[in-house]
Amino acid sequence: MEVYLDNNATTKVDEKVYEEMKPFFCEIYGNPNSLHSFGSATHKKMVEALDYLYDGIGARDEDDIIITSNATEANNWVLKSVYNDYILEGDKKHIITSEVEHPAITAVCNFLEKKGVEVTYLSVNEDGTLTADAVADAIRADTALVSIMWANNETGKLFPIKEIGAICKEKGVLFHSDATQAIGKVKVDVHDANVDMISFSAHKFHGPKGVGGLYIKAGVKLTPYMHGGEQMDGRRAGTVDVASMVGMGKAMHLATNTMALAYEQNHVGMLRDKLERAILKLPDTIVIGGKENRTPNTTLISIKGVEGEAMLWDLNQNGIAASTGSACASEDLEANPVMNAFGSDSELAHTGIRFSLSRFNTEEQIEYAIEHIKKAVERLRGISSSYAYTPKNHKSEL
Repeated sequence: MEVYLDNNATTKVDEKVYEEMKPFFCEIYGNPNSLHSFGSATHKKMVEALDYLYDGIGARDEDDIIITSNATEANNWVLKSVYNDYILEGDKKHIITSEVEHPAITAVCNFLEKKGVEVTYLSVNEDGTLTADAVADAIRADTALVSIMWANNETGKLFPIKEIGAICKEKGVLFHSDATQAIGKVKVDVHDANVDMISFSAHKFHGPKGVGGLYIKAGVKLTPYMHGGEQMDGRRAGTVDVASMVGMGKAMHLATNTMALAYEQNHVGMLRDKLERAILKLPDTIVIGGKENRTPNTTLISIKGVEGEAMLWDLNQNGIAASTGSACASEDLEANPVMNAFGSDSELAHTGIRFSLSRFNTEEQIEYAIEHIKKAVERLRGISSSYAYTPKNHKSEL
């Protein structure tokens, strides 16, 4: 049996999405900006896809959703444009983010620091998130941007986006959120949350790879990402990948309707909890960040005495896919930076295993995974020179 439990890294394309995309390769292939019938047929489906995207995140007609190649591009665009538009050309010089953001945020912030930008990296609390008050306390008169993720890619922990948005609005500071791990798992409403910009990638909610989006609230100034044409309101020039855009729109529609979100919360959440409970029955296992206030599909579990990479090798031999953390940094075998941000010791920071489920997982798959996870833990602890079971240290949460 094959069991895919690495859906925070990427998801399978829903077959309904694939079917929606297929005509745009060889049948409906006109340039959507052309005036002939080939172009108008393509343009019609692009408009439908955009409608799905707007509805999926609660955007309004006057707002912009720009099609990008992924959320990494969108994150880079936001931060570098804020540098150009509000720091170089204005009197701002400060950006606020968190220590547990995706590298698509932190790496850009590191880059901007070398150009003289001052960046505050807010630390997370023992629950793996931060308070809106912490953001408020960090805002200065020269703060240009606050960028805080909607949901953490490692732990699934949800951040107080609505409260942070209200504070930023009151103080007149731009607010961006990387919503990559939130869309399709929890309700995302950009106006209810008072965000100015959000980033997302289609492949995180059963759409195709290589396409994403940047929501920009009406009135927010951003330097165009690419010049050379009037596509995407002149903000990102170049002919759009229509097939991918149509696929992303369909995937958004399937993932964010009321029934889909209820299924995610109830069924996917039930499967995640079943898997988690079984692992926590083993001694010296903990859920990093605890079990509250998180997306219904994700758990990050530390298994003492078991190196994460060794665990993944054992699971892979039995057709089970999981992760030690962000897929974008999976080749880096250093300690998980998110676990480091929790203040975990060096040993604990190497033992985290992330299981992230989707609507395509079944109860039979979860039972199979539980069986082989237990076997792997027993084998690996048996050959570990550093592990000795002590009942008094057995906990279920951190």
